[in-house]
Amino acid sequence: MLDTNGDDGRYGPIAFLDGSASRATGQQAVARRRERSGSPKRVALTAPAVSVMTDFTWDTPITVEVDRYIDDALRDMIVAGVRALLVMRGEVVVGLITSYDIQGERPLQFLSRSGFTRHSEIEVGHIMRPWDSVATLDASWVASASVADVVEHFSRRRDSHFVVVEYAEQGGAFVRGMFSRTELERRLGQTL
Repeated sequence: MLDTNGDDGRYGPIAFLDGSASRATGQQAVARRRERSGSPKRVALTAPAVSVMTDFTWDTPITVEVDRYIDDALRDMIVAGVRALLVMRGEVVVGLITSYDIQGERPLQFLSRSGFTRHSEIEVGHIMRPWDSVATLDASWVASASVADVVEHFSRRRDSHFVVVEYAEQGGAFVRGMFSRTELERRLGQTL
């Protein structure tokens, strides 16, 4: 089921599963990925969806503070080998920013409607997708879904990423993982 974020208010702030937002540096993330690297394993459409999800119980999420400059955030993405960063305000996830957001029209749109005049002054918080507009999937749905189900969600939306959210019975919502369109295409060997 596609979570439209309509119920997130009842769970309060969104955090990470372990209660803290690990701040892996780009070099730490690259080192961990190199340990597991090699050519990507191909995956079948019938495989479990979790087989193509970046699971934050195993992989440390790469995050960025809301007040970091977008040029620095883009460099962080390049160093870490990722195309999206979860945006943090303290220990709370407040949005998502992608390389497409930074390199696309969003900075120009922001400059045209703000008092800012230089690209180098733009902060992540100025152009990020706020949490209530981030495409999410419920972790309980992902647990029983197939790769084909995730492909179907990507085909219905233009989003480059889906964030997986786990809702605790006693309240609270946690970022559990993320799906990347680019990574999924790489693993399937086809464009979505």
